[in-house]
Amino acid sequence: MPAHRVPVLGCGLAGDVRLLIAARAVQGVAGAAMFATLLPLIGLAYRGRDKARAFAVWGAVAGAAAGVGNVMGGMLTQLLSWRWIFHGAVPVCVATLLLSMKVLAADARTPTRVDWPGIVSLTLAATGVTFGFVRGGEAGWGDPATLLGFSLGAAALIAFLLVERASAHPMIPLALFRKPDFDGLLIASGAYYPAAFAFLPVLSLWLQNDAGLSSFATSLVLTVQPLAFFATSAAAGGALHRVPARWAVGGGCALVGTGDLALLAVEPGSSWPVLLPGLVLTGVGAGLVSPVLPATAMAAAPPAHSGVATAAANSARQLGLALGIALLGTAFHTYRLHVSGLHAVFLLAGAIGLGGGMAAVALSSYATRRGLVAR
Repeated sequence: MPAHRVPVLGCGLAGDVRLLIAARAVQGVAGAAMFATLLPLIGLAYRGRDKARAFAVWGAVAGAAAGVGNVMGGMLTQLLSWRWIFHGAVPVCVATLLLSMKVLAADARTPTRVDWPGIVSLTLAATGVTFGFVRGGEAGWGDPATLLGFSLGAAALIAFLLVERASAHPMIPLALFRKPDFDGLLIASGAYYPAAFAFLPVLSLWLQNDAGLSSFATSLVLTVQPLAFFATSAAAGGALHRVPARWAVGGGCALVGTGDLALLAVEPGSSWPVLLPGLVLTGVGAGLVSPVLPATAMAAAPPAHSGVATAAANSARQLGLALGIALLGTAFHTYRLHVSGLHAVFLLAGAIGLGGGMAAVALSSYATRRGLVAR
């Protein structure tokens, strides 16, 4: 049974919000396990130009899946109920299991030590900071629970660094963080995903509550972005591997930030077409970053740590999205007027995208000048 199948069923069958949150948490753990192994597996299975094509296909499929998910989610919610978003995924999980059993070769297994203290401390750090952002937007930044969340997050992060420094088998070797190009890659990974996608939940609320669209029509509007993502990854994914990584990753991240700023065209009384330029730009920017990110992560680390580097980049992307949704959701709900809230969201997302892109370019350029690029 695929890792996602049981939590997907649990989400669909949840009788109250607490059970739904618990099932989603389990689903997140299962997804983390899958994504931690998926990209290194592609890197090990292909060589040379085939590897570049495989990563480009992965990026294109990810964009297509996002588009299909938006449309199907809106359709199922409007025609049936939200539960069918999860029930409808069960056949996909079953098909994935059958295909995996047929296609994936059985690897020789060697004992691997799991860095449980590192995993637990980093998870607590992310949870504390995310809770702090969410709670701060609801109850104020001086609220005791808000301060407690940030304090626990900071303490857990310090514990993570100490644990990784002392561990003989760390989850991620701290020596990697002494490589400027790797640091730039992590910053871009943690910036482009929230800049491109973290505003979608609040934008969905605006489209339905202010623009008056149905859930299905809203999903069609939002699908413009993953379509641009898919077209960019499919058309340019292979060629992007011949472009210096700092421009593909950093430039794509900056383009996402530019698209966020284009969304500031929304004004009171605006309709959905005003969103199209920004959605296209953010989709194109994400489509530039996604196909080259795994190979760039591998190249930024020594061969012995290439798999760890790829998993770290993907983890930074997912963590950035979680924090971004919390941060942008807080910015949106801080304002009474929805358009003012959207402007705050798009300004913040644009700053994240542009800042991440410029940091990636600057750190990668510095590493190249100093000869610090991993060999």
